[in-house]
Amino acid sequence: MAFFDNDLDFNPEKEGRAEALAKVTGRGKYSAEYRTENVTYAVIVGSTVASGKITAVDTADAKLADGVLDILTHINKPSVPGLLSEDKIKETKVGLPVLHTDTVYFKGQPVAVVVAKTLEEAQYAASLVKTSYQETKANVDFKSTHPSVSLKNDGKERGTVDQWSKSPFSVEQEYHIEGEVHHPMEMHATIAIWNGNDKLKLYDKNQGVNGVQNTVGKLFDIQPKNIEVITEFMGGGFGSGLRVWPNTILAVMAAKKVNRPVKLMLTRQQMSCLVGYRPESWQKVKLGADHSGKFTGLLHDSKNTTSLYENFLENITRISRLAYGFENLKTQMATVPLNLSTPTWMRGPGECTGAFALESAIDELCFKMNKDPLAIRLQNLSDVKDPESGKDWSTNYIRECMEKGAAKIGWNQRDLKPRQKKEGNWLIGYGMGVGMWTAGRGKASAGLEMDVNGNVILKTAMTDIGTGTGTSMRNIVHENTGIPLDKIKVDLGKSTLPQAPSQGGSRGLSSISSSSNAIAEALKSELIKFAQNINPDFKNVKSSDVILSDSDVKIKNKTASVSFRKIFEDNKLTVIEVEETTEPGDVQKKFAFASGAAHFCRVKVNELTGKVKIDRFVSVVDGGKIVSEKPAKNQIIGAVVGGTGMALMEEMTIDKRIGALVADDLAGYHFSTNSDVPVIEVDFINKPDFNLNASGAKGLGEVGIIGSAAAIANAIFNATGKRFRNLPITPDKILKG
Repeated sequence: MAFFDNDLDFNPEKEGRAEALAKVTGRGKYSAEYRTENVTYAVIVGSTVASGKITAVDTADAKLADGVLDILTHINKPSVPGLLSEDKIKETKVGLPVLHTDTVYFKGQPVAVVVAKTLEEAQYAASLVKTSYQETKANVDFKSTHPSVSLKNDGKERGTVDQWSKSPFSVEQEYHIEGEVHHPMEMHATIAIWNGNDKLKLYDKNQGVNGVQNTVGKLFDIQPKNIEVITEFMGGGFGSGLRVWPNTILAVMAAKKVNRPVKLMLTRQQMSCLVGYRPESWQKVKLGADHSGKFTGLLHDSKNTTSLYENFLENITRISRLAYGFENLKTQMATVPLNLSTPTWMRGPGECTGAFALESAIDELCFKMNKDPLAIRLQNLSDVKDPESGKDWSTNYIRECMEKGAAKIGWNQRDLKPRQKKEGNWLIGYGMGVGMWTAGRGKASAGLEMDVNGNVILKTAMTDIGTGTGTSMRNIVHENTGIPLDKIKVDLGKSTLPQAPSQGGSRGLSSISSSSNAIAEALKSELIKFAQNINPDFKNVKSSDVILSDSDVKIKNKTASVSFRKIFEDNKLTVIEVEETTEPGDVQKKFAFASGAAHFCRVKVNELTGKVKIDRFVSVVDGGKIVSEKPAKNQIIGAVVGGTGMALMEEMTIDKRIGALVADDLAGYHFSTNSDVPVIEVDFINKPDFNLNASGAKGLGEVGIIGSAAAIANAIFNATGKRFRNLPITPDKILKG
């Protein structure tokens, strides 16, 4: 199903987004909403302990419940070849050998799956499953646990660390951030349908259908071409959909066992422990500067939570090697294995966490020097060469972002000394933070199909996770061909379509935009080939010399044209199809690439209640060419909202006695709502980077959150004079000081 159809009264130029009508009318289907004949329902039974061995699983009562078809445990599950080999588990990166072990690594780990005719019957039967354990002491205490290995030099060291001893100004502080749960609106879900022993169809919530196709193929020893994966729409992911989780594997196992389609949807509580999270982290930053304000050196250490069965390193210190020209630098990282599930990438992974510590430390150093944090950052930027690789930046407009954002927020009204502005009981403060993310692209394919009436369908396996990929593809093809927007449909998120990478790492549009340009040029070339047999004026004409309308192909600045209908009739065509694959070339090896953002905010802090109110927030972003402005702004706004959650309220609260999450639903887990954020002012530099791709677009998804939490924390210090190095900054902490 394409995102919109011409038989509906829909004006994409007015509505803005290609998928808008399908979403607001409910016609667009999410993974759990597809209708499947003879479908059954699966419910996961989670471990009630956080550590130990399963000694028995009593399913007798559950099997007697109405509608129950089968109950899978580690004893009677269908064997999954890829879960029998540690090497295959590492290769596929599934981590947990779900139902292929009697070891319990965390509370909520799947120990059984009940399959029944209805969801209600499966839920009731799941409540009757009784599991016995040989329980062992669980450890979920990040702060008191030593890393699995000592802080390890990540090989990113330059200069000498002795420079701090010579620095007239320095800071050395530790920073801590609680873990965060993704909690997108749509819970993870899978519908698995077997057709024989070697053909499988999956409706699955994920950020990359080809990735799921390949992983499931390796796990179940099936040719990927025999697996069809569909993810047309996605209700948020933030990184949780970038890998295959237990729900997908269990749905496939259950469908194989009962020989019927199986639908498995996680509960909100299960979302807290089965699809990853941003790990809890500790950082130490030591930063020095000379009398002029030039940075003399940086030491950045980090540790983050991981599971006992899989090592997840968040790469927290990478941000310190991007933005500023530290001639003397050393970064070290380590992980802390606990009785928790494996964390995963969460929007701006590593950089978002690391930027809080780095940008806070810079703010602290500036206060100690009695210098303007904006001026010191501008003085120390490395915006000509990448300090890591030594390559020239292809484009880097972070300086322009900072200058433009400062003007917008009224940075000149900020006092160097804190607690200088007040309105009634509200203290006023200004803060800033800088974000950078390595801009990249991958191999991606796109196709295009045109009919006799000039209607076009764009096709790619890439899933639009809400970032506006389909809209951007449509806009690129419109801009390069002239085909009216209302003639262009978009078909995404199916593994049967031209292959494309997952939507993650801010590389989605950067990758698929080149393919979109390529198919636009290929279509024009095809039409020229047919048109020159009808009208000699088209001989030796290049694709750049023609423009398309809703009914014909024309030579620019000439009257010569040939109608689509004439081309189709003369050549007995029913459809014209083109497909193109693009990938990084040699030019990408010559330069370094990055997106950047400067975040500025004005906060009000109530002296009596400790409440923080973000009065204004300005983000200015260098994301290359902005192909679709509304979706681009939406991405940054959503990212900043995530940053406010990190700064002020989000935390995975864990009961250390039982190893369980205390807040495992949307009532207990607090995140930003409309009332917590102001109207977020977003602006773009909007200068293309054609060395990266043909459209000039760079990634946006990550930089909107990187540095935003630091901007808020720094503003709170400017307002109150109190420095908070542990997130979230809740009212009780502000009142305690």
